Amino acid sequence: MEQYKKEHRLVLPVPMYHSDYNIWAVLKNCIGKELSKITMPVVFNEPLSFLQRMAEYMEYGHLLTIAAQQEDPVQRLQYVIGFAVSALASNWERLGKPFNPLLGETYELEREDFKIICEQVSHHPPVSAFHAESGDWFFHGSIHPKLKFWGKSVEIQPKGTVTVEFPKLKEAYTWTNVTCCVHNIIMGKMWMEQCGTMEIVSHLSGYKAHLTFKQAGGNSKDLHKVEGYISDKSKQKLYYIYGKWTEFIKCTDYHSYEEFVKENLHKQKTSDQKSKSPNDSPSHTSKKMLQKFNSLKVSSFRTQNSTQEAEDVDDSDEILKGEPSVIVEIPNSTTIWKVNPRPPQSGDYYQFTEFAMSLNELEPGMDQNLCPTDSRLRPDIRKLEQGDIDGAAIEKTRLEEKQRDANKHRKHKSAVQWSPRWFKQEINSYTNHEDWIYTGNYWERQFAEVPDIF
Repeated sequence: MEQYKKEHRLVLPVPMYHSDYNIWAVLKNCIGKELSKITMPVVFNEPLSFLQRMAEYMEYGHLLTIAAQQEDPVQRLQYVIGFAVSALASNWERLGKPFNPLLGETYELEREDFKIICEQVSHHPPVSAFHAESGDWFFHGSIHPKLKFWGKSVEIQPKGTVTVEFPKLKEAYTWTNVTCCVHNIIMGKMWMEQCGTMEIVSHLSGYKAHLTFKQAGGNSKDLHKVEGYISDKSKQKLYYIYGKWTEFIKCTDYHSYEEFVKENLHKQKTSDQKSKSPNDSPSHTSKKMLQKFNSLKVSSFRTQNSTQEAEDVDDSDEILKGEPSVIVEIPNSTTIWKVNPRPPQSGDYYQFTEFAMSLNELEPGMDQNLCPTDSRLRPDIRKLEQGDIDGAAIEKTRLEEKQRDANKHRKHKSAVQWSPRWFKQEINSYTNHEDWIYTGNYWERQFAEVPDIF
């Protein structure tokens, strides 16, 4: 395959189309339902397939290479943490819906330091599998996204486990991603947050990372915040992890974190005593002071999985008007990951990162080498990227009808049954659960027998 050029495009062919389409007309009968089964107008899409969105995991793939070079297993885990959180950063302000992959659709991406192949391995339920690799690591998994509409928000649950393997070290890590919630779907300015708990497990050393993606809260103080810790087999906390999934992740030893908390509590207590009048009593402690005190508690690692707990802030944009959360650096901290700046024109192009801008790029001659089922060759995505909204809608409908016809044909006993070409369902040896495992051979490019899905 022709090598990718080192410099990729920073804009799409045309800016995004701004629609006045009434989303309530589509969603009003979908409260509590699974949205993956609902046909959405193309104006709500961004010009990428979900397989391409899945490939965005790899924007910070170099963190896995750095992890593989660490002799200390705790330091390896720190960089795996950075990689796991970095995979969510591209979601920030990305409110367009990726196209649902067609059964058998594939996507490949080959860069200087890694390559990844993705395949839509199931249609009902929709399951997307991927396998990425370099000379030092493998990264693989399958995602079964569930989207539900709750009246004021849409909840996206990325069901599925992902695995990182370092073959030379005979070590592996597994985790599941947290829930994404998009608020103010009907009225106000839409905004999103990631919330829940992520546990990253080292299956060799027994070290674990426990990360809490905090809900914004009524005053937005915790918007985008991530905090957690690394513990050993005996559950002793070794390192404190903190930052924002939109910006950075830092790490410090747990003793430095505890000393930092004690010092700030002491300063706060001293400040409160100086500001208190002789007649004040504890019952008159201001709500603001109590909030400051509680925000510094060590025991703040709590699971926040239910997005409905945040529904009370959906009625207005107040959360967006609050002061942005500020992260104070703790002594002895090390930066594990820092987000790449987005292109200046990103707001006109679906809020794409520089990495995302390149994912649907079709270089001269590339179509001669790609698998015919590659997402870059989908006509509806291509037309939306070029600004042809009507053409994209027509092609989207045609492809969906073609897929339905193929499914009906396969129901006949005499028909050849479909099976994934590059993945098969097996037991993940690290989780002991069923997973979709790469069978190999994609990069030999034997594409003669792939189905005609476009």
